[in-house]
Amino acid sequence: MKQSLTILTGGSRGMGLAMGQQLLADGHVLVSIARKSSDALAQAVSTAEQLMQWQQDLADTGASADRLRTFLGSLQPDDWASITLINNAGVIPEIAPISQVSADGIANAMRVGLEAPMALTGAFLAATDGWTMPRKVLNISSGLGRKAMASQASYCAAKAGMDLFTRCVALEEAGKPHGAKLCSLAPGVIDTDMQVHLRSANPAGFPDIGNFQALHSGGRLTSPADAARRVLAWLNRSDFGENPVADVRDN
Repeated sequence: MKQSLTILTGGSRGMGLAMGQQLLADGHVLVSIARKSSDALAQAVSTAEQLMQWQQDLADTGASADRLRTFLGSLQPDDWASITLINNAGVIPEIAPISQVSADGIANAMRVGLEAPMALTGAFLAATDGWTMPRKVLNISSGLGRKAMASQASYCAAKAGMDLFTRCVALEEAGKPHGAKLCSLAPGVIDTDMQVHLRSANPAGFPDIGNFQALHSGGRLTSPADAARRVLAWLNRSDFGENPVADVRDN
């Protein structure tokens, strides 16, 4: 029986780790791309062949894309039932007005949050062009890509760029006989290190801190495991990709 292959970035913690664990439990072969390997992922496999962990800094965009392209080029299309790329990794830059954020900090946030997903998507689509099994690209976006927020310009810009990038590539793939399906999906508010970082910021430089503190105190944050289930359920929808920009809270 053919297996499904999923390539996942940022799979070593948070929702990414939860998605990786759930994909492995469902029998997927998983390639996890993160700066560090995860013992939790390794413990979730039934066989060693089910998991590959690449320790890769996504800020090195060219090397990341080249590695993915080479790997996919080594595969035989007929061996797989489906193939999916999940661009989940991102970074929270310094929480401050853009005038107070270093150029290096801005560049890193944009490389990991937007440039790497673009390059990896390009490598994925080029290496699998013409493959006839279902091919999907799921880009993990954010409500902050659709709503401006002070002191988070880099993060908001990266996610907004991801949304429009996904729309553009969806148009490109729609004209192909076996084009890939793409979606840039906002996963809701999740109880992760990012939320801790936001609600612990300096109030003087972050006008929205009260909103994030209220989400936590009001119990309105989704656990990483629950968020992962909702995201993967969206990925498995029969109409995945019909709306290239979506939110898990949509009907």
